[in-house]
Amino acid sequence: MNNFLLEKIALPLGDLILKSNFIKSLNFWRGFDSLSELELINYQEKQLKNQLLYAQKHIPKYKGIKIDLNKKVNEIIKSFPILTKDDLRSNPKSLQINNNQNVSRIYSSGSTGVSTWVSMDKIDLMSIQSLSIHLWELCGYKIGNPILQTGISPKRSRLKKMKDLFFGVHYVSAFTLNIDDLKKICSRLSRNNKYTLVGYPSSLNIIAEYIIENNINLKLKTVIGLGDKLFNHYKKNIEKAFGCKIHETYGSSEGFQIGFQADLDYMYLYTPQVYLELLDDKNNPVKEGEIGNVVVTRLDNKHMPLIRYKLGDLAIMLPKEKYPINRKFNFPLIEKVIGRNTDVVILPDNRKLIVHSFTGIFEYIPEIKQFKIIQKNRKSMTVQFIPDDNFTKEVLKNSKLKLQKIINNNNFKIFFEEVSVIEGKKSGKPQIIESYIT
Repeated sequence: MNNFLLEKIALPLGDLILKSNFIKSLNFWRGFDSLSELELINYQEKQLKNQLLYAQKHIPKYKGIKIDLNKKVNEIIKSFPILTKDDLRSNPKSLQINNNQNVSRIYSSGSTGVSTWVSMDKIDLMSIQSLSIHLWELCGYKIGNPILQTGISPKRSRLKKMKDLFFGVHYVSAFTLNIDDLKKICSRLSRNNKYTLVGYPSSLNIIAEYIIENNINLKLKTVIGLGDKLFNHYKKNIEKAFGCKIHETYGSSEGFQIGFQADLDYMYLYTPQVYLELLDDKNNPVKEGEIGNVVVTRLDNKHMPLIRYKLGDLAIMLPKEKYPINRKFNFPLIEKVIGRNTDVVILPDNRKLIVHSFTGIFEYIPEIKQFKIIQKNRKSMTVQFIPDDNFTKEVLKNSKLKLQKIINNNNFKIFFEEVSVIEGKKSGKPQIIESYIT
């Protein structure tokens, strides 16, 4: 189905049948693409203030909060408590508006070890779904082009089946890809170079490795990564295999579409939908360029507004003086999304080593097939590893020297443990660092 038929006929017809507003919502989000930096700031501040006033008036958890309208909105929000996943699990009804509307429960993947759910009414749900499609557009997707998507929800809901039908989505499981699956995927992608490939970077890398190993000639227009980390070696493999750039996105299943890549390696922060705070462990704001805990407030929902929700991720905002002279959009820039707050190694002097500190070393050590860092105290860490061809004890010696160079602390102990299997998370996503430091 081409762009015109889908957008002008099929989707409006679907809205009419389902009594929804997808096209209206999609065009609403498209309207922010050309706004100036000041216009984006003004819109976000207005929406944030309205959301805080709405929550204080209608949501049980926030009814006792006093709001001083003489303060700036970035000060007003500090009157609201930090919302954790445990809060969401223990008393979700206190976060919802009291009405009898039909709502849907949206469950998180539980990749932090804590599974949660949020409820959305039809308007809130349509808003997040249309924004998801629009961010794909900003990454290069064209409505009407077919999509191959990898994910962890093989049992598609009725609504997702409708989406798959309208948008020409072929959905495959991300983490059970065998040789037959890979052959079928490559066969499908080779039929039409207009395919957009969407999914977990770890699963896209499996497909890319198969293509490279078998010298398969495939060229796509766009690849979009979502749901887990895009490591450098994934990126190299994917861009080599498909002959195009992979665009990374950042969001959460609780209803946040936080960032996307377009023309830059940095990620644009999508301020019309989310207000982002980066806070230290005492909930104080960190400076631009410093690592902080990701705390977000959604600006476009009313049934269950999540105010100052702590995702469990870490990120860094790009300092304004480092902004490229020319950028396609005027949204703020995220320098790096590091991942979960358990995806760091904490040294005795409180320095933090992120996942990329280690992947930047081990991607150049082919004798180690796979590795995982485990930290149980601040004095040491253990490197689990699976040896590959040509592995010798000398490889471990050289690896340890490289690690000690970035750690720069002779008292910090590094242990190695050879294993036959390295388990991922329950969701199937890979886990490079497993930290037990609290």
